[in-house]
Order: sequence, then structure tokens, then C-alpha cells
Amino acid sequence: MNTTKLYNLVSLGEGFTVEFKEAGTSKIGRELCAFANATGGRIFIGVTDDGNIKGISGHNKLKSIIQSIAHSIEPLLIVDIESVEEVLVITVPEQNSKPYSFAGKFYLREGASSQQLGRDEIRNFFFKEGLIHFDEMSCDRFVLDSHLLKDSFQLFAKRAKIPSELDSIQALENLHLVRNKKMTNAGAWLLSEDIRNVSSSAHISCALFQGISKIKILDRKDFSQDLYTNFQDTISYLQSKLNTEFIITGTGRDERLEFPVDALREALVNGLAHRDYRSTANVQVHIFQDRVEIISPGGLPAGMKKENLGKKSIPRNPLLFSMLYRMDLVEQIGSGIKRIMQLCHDYDVKIPEILVEENWVTVIFSRNQENVQPAENSATPQVTPQVTPQVTPQVIRLLKLLKQPMSRRDLQAGLNLKDREHFRRTYLQPALKKGLIVMSNPDKPRAADQKYSITDRGMNFFVKEQEDER
Repeated sequence: MNTTKLYNLVSLGEGFTVEFKEAGTSKIGRELCAFANATGGRIFIGVTDDGNIKGISGHNKLKSIIQSIAHSIEPLLIVDIESVEEVLVITVPEQNSKPYSFAGKFYLREGASSQQLGRDEIRNFFFKEGLIHFDEMSCDRFVLDSHLLKDSFQLFAKRAKIPSELDSIQALENLHLVRNKKMTNAGAWLLSEDIRNVSSSAHISCALFQGISKIKILDRKDFSQDLYTNFQDTISYLQSKLNTEFIITGTGRDERLEFPVDALREALVNGLAHRDYRSTANVQVHIFQDRVEIISPGGLPAGMKKENLGKKSIPRNPLLFSMLYRMDLVEQIGSGIKRIMQLCHDYDVKIPEILVEENWVTVIFSRNQENVQPAENSATPQVTPQVTPQVTPQVIRLLKLLKQPMSRRDLQAGLNLKDREHFRRTYLQPALKKGLIVMSNPDKPRAADQKYSITDRGMNFFVKEQEDER
């Protein structure tokens, strides 16, 4: 650190990552411990509380004392100490071995000060840092003798691929869902008839709103059976409320939901698997005229940052996550976000936005306003018209060129168009939506070998257009 950086940092004053000490090492152990349990920080010795740089002497002796104090912290804490002019600067890097304690006590940085943690605060800290997993803890509300029903277990066993000859308790113990003769929270969520009886906010709330705000609710539904059933019911709710487009093909008619169903499934299962079940909030699904939001309480798990999404996975509920994987609701660890993005890309819809806040993670799917109909207060799907007779001059040019199956690149070149996005939106999509052309590989719209052919409807339209011209 150079002198300029020192003055710049000191000028900002004390805060979450900066502490000033005029002289000495009083309370330095608790400050080091507090920074280690937070996101790291710096202590400037030789600076008054109001930011006045006075400096100190005897740097070498102080460095030795501070290193000894840092080494007495459990686990051992490595810090960097340097002299900048007459100020001693102690840097505590962000740590990966939390929690840290000093003299048998735990401290945490809060605002511009360091506070000792009480019993409940230590417990919450351990949860937040992923050192205790709530899904693995015993669920006192679930009594095995009275709440483990035969029908519920048989349904669960089928979903989890448990051999039928296994005793229920033995099977649940083998899966670590029962420990010390008590059901874990993860097991309770998967085997309860009503999940709210074991976790009051573990249900899913769905709502359909008028317009783009929450002013008027057109339809609302809460799903509160076991976690697996709630997941499936929520996906069905989404399919019933979103628009379905009918696409005429050469062999009949295909139905296309606004978004790829698998992307919606991935977003929802992520919300259920990684949410904080200690929160009093529940997973929420909101459908607006311009977007769909899947909202999960708890923020990101400890050790995860927004830039890590799609690259690595740190399950907040590892036991529950492993069961969802066993039940085929999760593809593989760490693949969820990346798969959502790829599915939307292949489906040719906008990549969803992921909004990360301290206590929430929201996945936002933007709806295509051209296809969105004013929502009604009913469970009837909003269906776009099958075909409209109006065809733009651009589409007519495309049809005239399609004498044989052609790739997107060849079509674009034949029309002498350089802007791919303009070609896709103005020529290709309207022709597909009207059933005038068809893809060779409709399940993968962006496949490398994709080709486009004119349909019988397109040919009939083209012939009629020529007759009208004569």
C-alpha cells in the first residue's frame, strides 16, 4: 500500500471494513476475529477516531505482538502487516474457515464496530455460513409413529426409487432422512401430507396479476402438500396461466408454451432446493402481463456470489438436494442456472434475469408482449390465434426464395440481409408463427444443421399471391 492509497482509505472514515486505532493493541484480538468472521478488513494503528493521522513508533515490536495475537485466534489466522509512513496497517483477508474465535468468544463486524455474539446469534451465524444445515436437523413436529403414513411413504418410495421390500424406517435411515429415530426436516418436507404442519412457510404461493403491478390479483393458489407434489402442481399452474401458441406444421399442429417448461422447472426446483427454510417467507410465483417471477427467500448460500451462478453450486440444503436429484427433479449439481440459460437460448426466448438480494433470489422471465393477451380471472390458458391472413412483404419475399429446404445463413444471404437479428424478427419468426414455413428440427430452434421448408399452407398462400398478382 502506498501513501496515496493510505490517505484515500483514511479519508473515507471507519466502516464495515475499516477500523482506526490511535495507538497500542488494546482489543486488537476481537477486531481481528470480527473481521475474519465477516468479509475481511483493515485496521490502521496511528489514526484517531476522527481520521487524523498521528502515526506511531516501535513498528517492529507491534508487528510481533499482533502476529502472536492473530496466531492465538482459532483457527489460526494469517494477517498481513505493513508500515505505511508512520501508520501500521493490518490487513485481514476474507476467510474460508469460519467461524473464528478469540479467547473462546465469537465476534462479528457490524457496521463500524465489532460485537460479541450471543448464543442465538452464534447459532444464526453457523446457519448463515453453511456450518449447520437446517434440512439435516430433527423435525420435532413430525412424530414417526403417528405422522409417517403408509400411503405417503409408498408414494415417496416410488418417486425416490426405493425397493419395495425395504422396511420404511430402514429405508429412511439409509437415506439419512431419519436419524436417531427422528425424522429430519428434509424428510418431513417430502413425506408430510401438509407441509405447513412441519414448516409453516414451506408451501408455494402462486398469483396471477392484472397488468404489470401487484395492484389487482386475478387468481391465487397456495400449494401445501408434500414438497414434490407442490412442485408438480406449481408447474401445472404455470402451464395453465401462460400463453400457448398453435403452430401449423406440414404434419399438423404443434403447441408451444411461451417459455420452455424445463427452464421453468429448473428455476422452481432451484428455488425450493436452495431457499432458507428458517425464513418466515415462502417461495412465490408471480405472473404478470410482461413477466413471470419465481422468488426464493434466503439470498445466496454462504460462499456463493452472483458471478458464481452457473459455474459452481453450494447447496444450502444438501440432504434435500440429494433427494431431489434421486427423484429426478435435479439434473446434476451446479447445472441448474446454466441449463436455464441454454434452454431459453435454444427456445429462442429472452434469457431470464437473476436478481440477487440479501434475503431473496428472483428469476425473472420476460414475456413477449406481441403474444401476451389481457389475462382473465380463470384457469383457461391464454391462446394466441392460430394463423392470421395478413402477411408482410418481408415474409412474401422469404416464401418466394424457399424453393427447397435452406439454412438460415443461405436464406439471409439470398435476401441480401446482413443483420441477423433483423432477419430473425422480421422475416423468420413471422413466417414460423403463421405456419407458412417449418423447421427441420423444431425441438432445437438453434441447431447448427437447422433448415427451413415451406409448408402446404405457405405454398397455398404463395400460389394465391401469384394469382392475385396476375
